[in-house]
Amino acid sequence: MYNLGVRRLVGLETEYGFTVEGLPVSQLMEASAEIVRSCPLDGVRKWNYSLEDPRRDMRGFRADRLQTDPNDDRFEQSSTVRAFGQQAVADRVLSNGGRLYNDHGHPEYATPETVGLLSLVAADLAGEQIVQQCAQTYSKNVGAEVRVYKNNTDYHGASYGCHESYLCRRDVEFDRLLAGLIPFLSTRQIFTGAGKAIIEGERRPKAAFQISQRADFISEIASVDTLYRRPIFNTRDEPHADAAQYRRLHVICGDANRSHWATAMKVGTTRIALDLIEHGWQPKIEIRDPVRAIKEISRDQQFAWTVELSNGQKIRATDVQRAYLSEAAKLLEGQDKETDWVMAEWERCLDLLDDDPMRLSDRADWAAKLGLLRLYMDSDGVELSDPMIAALDMEYHLLNPTESLYQALVDQGQLLALISDETAQSSISEAMDATRAKIRGLAVQRFADRIVWISWGRLRLKTDRGERTINLERLVDPDLTKLLETLQGIDDPTAFADAIADALRSQL
Repeated sequence: MYNLGVRRLVGLETEYGFTVEGLPVSQLMEASAEIVRSCPLDGVRKWNYSLEDPRRDMRGFRADRLQTDPNDDRFEQSSTVRAFGQQAVADRVLSNGGRLYNDHGHPEYATPETVGLLSLVAADLAGEQIVQQCAQTYSKNVGAEVRVYKNNTDYHGASYGCHESYLCRRDVEFDRLLAGLIPFLSTRQIFTGAGKAIIEGERRPKAAFQISQRADFISEIASVDTLYRRPIFNTRDEPHADAAQYRRLHVICGDANRSHWATAMKVGTTRIALDLIEHGWQPKIEIRDPVRAIKEISRDQQFAWTVELSNGQKIRATDVQRAYLSEAAKLLEGQDKETDWVMAEWERCLDLLDDDPMRLSDRADWAAKLGLLRLYMDSDGVELSDPMIAALDMEYHLLNPTESLYQALVDQGQLLALISDETAQSSISEAMDATRAKIRGLAVQRFADRIVWISWGRLRLKTDRGERTINLERLVDPDLTKLLETLQGIDDPTAFADAIADALRSQL
């Protein structure tokens, strides 16, 4: 494992696709909940949904409703789904501070908050192992094969997300945040995309390799929605922290990555872009039509990746990324080992993309996948439209390591791995970083039967002096080692709550 530094709180939420042998689509929502309930790990099933408000918008209002896909609406009005109702709720907060739950018919895993990129990669891989364990247990229970995919599309027009969360300063104006991030988010897919061998979002899907799985499903520049009319910049204002000081940037336009490197770079470069904006920098780049650009970059079969700016000039997506990298080199070089690593990898990958994009096949998911598909097409003399190509595309994303084409590349040394299986395994039981996630995990480990309810920013405990609400929203310091050392020796819920309250008072 690389020894890199630490930064702002970040996290990932990944929805997994799955199939169950012989099960009709109408029963998949119930199956998703049962997969989550099959989790063999201990945890707390008392999530407080009342503390969430996904309709609150950064622009200063609350949306009347969230957009939903009309096809999903028709499906969810079916008698089978309506009868399932509340049974679809399946939720578990784990001892590592992460969360496993059923979300709109998909098992979803949210990592604990981390500060180090490699800690995040390890937590994300822990989620893969947890969901695969759940699927295996459920498979034995129902006597049917269950296949789980870490991707973003069922290749029939439906998309599910891999969302990123970044703690941000509240005092950075919304307009500056939006203008600063749109060029970056519209173009970062050139090294973070997961790739797919079909174009969706058209009346008739057609075979063509894309570098991004999510691009087909982006239709807005900015919106609070996540399920339909999805935006490049999600405006949800749900900080899970002190709202007077912080936002949580909720990014939904990215792909779910199997590559450790792609996950680290996706989050690492985005974090740097936020650092620049919080320093007061703004890119002198305005893309004329960002939604069109994100699709055209993904679908460009020649990998020219040109974007048109508002002034009519056309530049490459790599040049857009270099604008951010160039400023980062001026402001952030030497800040810490992790930032230096990200910038070095960023520069290297942009050079390779300008020279020969396939030279990134040892790191980027889309290039690794395309290399595999080309091998198959060349050996069997078939085109991209061959049905077997779609099957191979899906098999890249399988979680089952004995069947996953991604895992085969890793095992053969053709794809870079940053985290060992053992490190990922250890992240299942405990958060790696000394953040509030470790405090949440300690509460789950020691006081599961005393927890009344729990959320990202708060938990309520039964103590000898009655119920106590513990507020974690102000505990966003990236290093809570001192407080955690105190909490490690406490097995009484009253003393646990008192120690956290004392720490919060000391911040005032």
